[in-house]
Amino acid sequence: MTKAVIFDTETTGRKDPIIIEGAWLELKSVDPFKLGLSFCQRYNPGKPIELGALATHHIYDEELIQCPPAKSFSLPNDVEYIIGHNIDYDWNVIDQPNIRRICTLALARKVWNSIDAYSQSALLYFIDRDNARDILKKAHSAETDVRICATILEKICIELDVSSFEHLWELSEDARTPTVMPFGKHKGTLITDIPIDYKKWLLSQDNIDPYLKDALLNS
Repeated sequence: MTKAVIFDTETTGRKDPIIIEGAWLELKSVDPFKLGLSFCQRYNPGKPIELGALATHHIYDEELIQCPPAKSFSLPNDVEYIIGHNIDYDWNVIDQPNIRRICTLALARKVWNSIDAYSQSALLYFIDRDNARDILKKAHSAETDVRICATILEKICIELDVSSFEHLWELSEDARTPTVMPFGKHKGTLITDIPIDYKKWLLSQDNIDPYLKDALLNS
């Protein structure tokens, strides 16, 4: 049974992204931290890769011609949790399956709240400076990125004394709920201090982030 996986994608780019590479790494337990099976596959997206995306992952369109179609990607059937750095992006790319998401980006910001950068690369330099440069030579392949994410996640689990997948998910949900306004004219203001009329206006917006919505409703 594969209950939780660390997950990452490479895609066609920013506009209507389609998966071109998907990788997952089984997380068998968090206490003790133990990894299991891994998977990595490239896919034919059926449309051109944007230059900005190409400059990041270096995967050529012509390398994907004989690959399975992007729509054939699926996670293991029994997965209950997917874990990743800014996991919502990858979750959206695979059509938002009904699976609990755990975000290492949000957790890292909570655990190490005084550092100046939170990309996977920056965090790897923070927690494994001696080896980071060599490891990052292969960064922005999905397979390498899930293993980097696993390294970060293990440190987070130690720092937060995580006892179970459920506990880790609860901590992630808490970390994803903002306490200060992340944008706009009240950026940096405690959500509890935002004027009532501005809160009402935000809550009337169709595209409001659900975690920000919860924070506003409960403030």
